[in-house]
Amino acid sequence: MTTQDIVILDYGSGNLRSAQRALEKVGASVQVTADFDEALNADALVVPGVGAFAACMRGILEVRGDIIIDRRLTAGRPVLGICVGMQVLFAHGVEHGTMVDGLGQWPGVVERLVAPILPHMGWDTVRVPADSAIFAAVAGERFYFVHSYGVTTCDLTPHDLNRRSPVVTWGTHGTDFVAAIENGPLVATQFHPEKSGAAGLELLNSWLQSL
Repeated sequence: MTTQDIVILDYGSGNLRSAQRALEKVGASVQVTADFDEALNADALVVPGVGAFAACMRGILEVRGDIIIDRRLTAGRPVLGICVGMQVLFAHGVEHGTMVDGLGQWPGVVERLVAPILPHMGWDTVRVPADSAIFAAVAGERFYFVHSYGVTTCDLTPHDLNRRSPVVTWGTHGTDFVAAIENGPLVATQFHPEKSGAAGLELLNSWLQSL
């Protein structure tokens, strides 16, 4: 298989280098950059994210990441969101009573989880549907989560001819939440595959194989 050229979008969020190292371990050629053309034209784009929804959205808008992501998906070109990089793909996020617009690639609201302990931090299992591609080899494994917010209701349909019917994987921490979505060229995980050991690497490898 030809080495895939991957761009990790650098918009001021953390955790960029660990994602880079993980993708390089599974054979990708990886560049961390905010360059518009590089991000637009790479074989695949990774949108990481840690911290607050609003802060991540500000950073993405500053580097025109909204335009990059929308153009890539309109053309059927792969995008992978990780953690808050997944959350911002939804229509809205609510933090401390304030609603912030997301990228709107999917309908839905990111809200604080209802759970006895927050954040949801550490290794946990997920409920993988039978038709998942990225979890095919790791459906029974644990993945590493660090989050207090998530999407607890999910009613997704393909946006255009480039999107197949969404495959939604669920997790539970106090309440059910979306742990991952596979929606044609748009794939995202609430957990951190780059911090999830061998299972995370295998998941990233499956994603690369699907490009």
